[in-house]
Amino acid sequence: MKTILVPVDLSAAGPRACDAACDLARLMQARLALLHVVQPPAVMVMEIYALGAGQAEEMLAAAEDAGTARLRTLAARCVKRGVEVETVHRVGLPVVEILSRAKKADYIVMGSHGHGAMYDLLVGSTTRGVLRKAPCPVVIVPEKRPRGR
Repeated sequence: MKTILVPVDLSAAGPRACDAACDLARLMQARLALLHVVQPPAVMVMEIYALGAGQAEEMLAAAEDAGTARLRTLAARCVKRGVEVETVHRVGLPVVEILSRAKKADYIVMGSHGHGAMYDLLVGSTTRGVLRKAPCPVVIVPEKRPRGR
């Protein structure tokens, strides 16, 4: 059975990508692997804001809890649409973790936030990083645009 990897975050792009992946999975008779990656706080952030190790651990635990809840919600959404789904939660660098899981996938379906060039220059783009090194085809689901654009 084919596998479609669906990396999701806590943004509005997640459900849209998930819905598109469900449509593709039903056409291909594939299963979905929903992936949520929590990036741990950078040391620089901890130093600037004077976060102690305990506070950083609390932030990480809260992010993991939110990610797990999102995965459960999206998985239930897929099951209602008749798609087999597994959920995977990782802590690490999003692009690295996505590409690692992509080795076992036939396709990747992911949402695009559409932040813009300046944001991507300063922060980086997960989508761009995945596109550059993906071992399989990648389907990008654009952010929803208001009508008339």
